[in-house]
Amino acid sequence: MSAPSLTKFIIKRPWLQRWMMPLANWYADAAGYRKLGLRADDLIPEENDTVLLALKRLPPKESYDRVFRLRRAFQCSLAHQLLPKDQQTPPEEDYPYLSPIIQAIEAESKERDDLEAMVVGKRKAKA
Repeated sequence: MSAPSLTKFIIKRPWLQRWMMPLANWYADAAGYRKLGLRADDLIPEENDTVLLALKRLPPKESYDRVFRLRRAFQCSLAHQLLPKDQQTPPEEDYPYLSPIIQAIEAESKERDDLEAMVVGKRKAKA
């Protein structure tokens, strides 16, 4: 999940954000996952221990909704059909629900690694 990203660079520059936003919206629409009723975070592979832990931390309702979206998208894929317009995911509902949990887990893991690598030594007495 921790891949290099230009997001922070672009967000800090409003002129660049205004220029990139239509391109980002076009790309998200062209990707086609919204036409199957999915959200962007539904596409995160579950092969990572961090993602599996994040899925366990999801609230029950969000977890159920995620499984429903994935199964419905799989059925649409098998039938080679797209969902009707009223069932497709609108852009305002395509918000990150799993990424913040993954970032929190990665921060916890980094903090744990830093604490385990810490070396505690004796203070030298002043003479």
